[in-house]
Amino acid sequence: MASHLQDTTTLYNGVKMPWLGLGVFKVEEGPELENAVQFAIRHGYRSIDTAAIYENEEGVGRGIRAGLDAAGLAREDLFVTSKVWNADLGYESTLAAYETSLKKLGLEYLDLYLIHWPVEGKFKEAWRALETLYKAGRVRAIGVSNFHIHHLEELLKDAEIKPMVNQVEFHPRLSQTKLRAYCKEQGIQFEAWSPLMQGQLLDHPVLKGIADKHQKSIAQIILRWDLQHGVVTIPKSTKEHRIVENASVFDFELTKEEMEQIDGLNENHRVGPDPDNFDF
Repeated sequence: MASHLQDTTTLYNGVKMPWLGLGVFKVEEGPELENAVQFAIRHGYRSIDTAAIYENEEGVGRGIRAGLDAAGLAREDLFVTSKVWNADLGYESTLAAYETSLKKLGLEYLDLYLIHWPVEGKFKEAWRALETLYKAGRVRAIGVSNFHIHHLEELLKDAEIKPMVNQVEFHPRLSQTKLRAYCKEQGIQFEAWSPLMQGQLLDHPVLKGIADKHQKSIAQIILRWDLQHGVVTIPKSTKEHRIVENASVFDFELTKEEMEQIDGLNENHRVGPDPDNFDF
C-alpha cells in the first residue's frame, strides 16, 4: 500500500507509475494551468496527466519545465501521460498525433500514451500504432482509456502487447467492480479519472462522517479509498492549497468497515459519457 506521494505501482512491463498525480482536464492554457503544474511538482507530485483534446499540452509543457527547474529535478523524475483523440485514431494518424503531442509538450518521449476512447472500427489500428511506438522505445508504456471489458476483449484478440493501463471514470458512485476485477486478472493497472465526481460528492453525509472521524476532507477520504483499492488516481485542481491537500492522504488508513461503507454508495452513476453510447 502506498505510504508516500512518490510511491509507485509497477506496471506489468516493469515501468514504475506514481499512485497519485495531477489531472488537468478542462484547465485552459495560461498562467493558472502552468502554475498548477509547477505547484504540483514543487510539492512532490511526480505524475502529470493531460490529453490532446484538452488543448493545453503546450501550457502543461511549460509548467513541467518550470516545475522541474524549481525542484531541481530531471525529466526522468516525472511520469507524463497524454492521450490520442478520436479524430486521430488510425495507424498513421495516431503516429502523427503522438509527434504533435510531444512537440506541444516540448518532450522527447512520454511515459504513458493512451487511446482516449474506444471508437469502434478505429481503436485497433490506433493500438497497432501504439505498439509500434512502444517497440521503437518512443514511449515507456501504452494503454487505453474508457474501455469496457468487451472493448478490452476485442483489442486483445489481435494485440501483440497488452495495455498496461486502463484509465476510466471511477468514484464512489461508479465503482466499476467487474471492470476492476477483469483488469486485475489481466495485469492491467486500473486508473481513475474524475475521482471526486467533479465535486458532486463533497457534501455527502456518509463521506462527511468518515472524514470527520479522521479529521480529513471528503476529497482526501475518496482519494484514500482509491489507493486502498489499488487504483491510481489523478485529481484535478489548480489551487495550490488543494493540490497540497489532495496529496495528504498517506498518513491515515480507512478501516475495512469504512471501505465497505464507501463501496455501498455505488449507483453505477456517470458524470461523463458511457463509452458504449458516446457520440464519437
